[in-house]
Amino acid sequence: MFYQTTKPSAFSGFLSMCEVVFHSIVRSVRSKHNNAFMALGLNLLQTILMVAAFYVMFSVLNMRGSGVRGDFLLYVMSGIFLFITHTKAVGAVAGAEGPSSPMMQHAPMNTMVAILSAAIGSLYIQVLSLFIILFAYHVAITPVHIEEPIPAFGMLLLSWISGVGVGLILLVIKPWAPNFVSIVTTVYQRANMIASGKMFLANMLPSYMLSMFDWNPLFHCIDQARGYVFINYNPHNSSWEYAAWVSLVLIMIGLMGEFYTRRHVSASWSSRR
Repeated sequence: MFYQTTKPSAFSGFLSMCEVVFHSIVRSVRSKHNNAFMALGLNLLQTILMVAAFYVMFSVLNMRGSGVRGDFLLYVMSGIFLFITHTKAVGAVAGAEGPSSPMMQHAPMNTMVAILSAAIGSLYIQVLSLFIILFAYHVAITPVHIEEPIPAFGMLLLSWISGVGVGLILLVIKPWAPNFVSIVTTVYQRANMIASGKMFLANMLPSYMLSMFDWNPLFHCIDQARGYVFINYNPHNSSWEYAAWVSLVLIMIGLMGEFYTRRHVSASWSSRR
């Protein structure tokens, strides 16, 4: 009958938010498959198959000389890992639940929680797959030596952040033009098979070809990562600062667009399609 209302502090509100995000991340990861180990196994299999396919392609086409002096398989993986992390982040954030989703009817849930859970869940799967594959390669085949592991991992995180920025822009546009966003997402992910630059080095590109790739923040992340992985490669045609600034601009634009869309979107938009 009588109760006393207490205003939660900023710190307790932050902890409550983190708890909701944690449970949403678990739900996001488990949604890929009924078995959490199978969800991880499918991602591991996809990464291994892509690494094997590019390794065979480089060997058959006699393109191994285009790599960095050192472990050639590590050269291939340094591009594949960042590419998959970026594209998975784009797909996860672009496919996150929007303001008209039934999940938004639950009080603690909001669009920011959905975006954070999709992004962090994607990063969790990719980082776990990365460590498992590198550990297996280190133990079973040959010792892995990364010249500067912390900056190299920072480039992986930067490729993820840039993917979050691109996915956030697509998520904002999706309620207004869902079919267009679906096509653009697929085209962007497929185009990055070439535009990411994971198959060649920026230092070996002529200037007229470099201008075709240096718009892509993922291209800069991969080239900079290889500079940190290998001691005998010094990237001077790429910049991680460019990727960081582009990611920041995309995220800021996406957050402003998400705020505007959240105030105007209606559940009837999807019903009439």
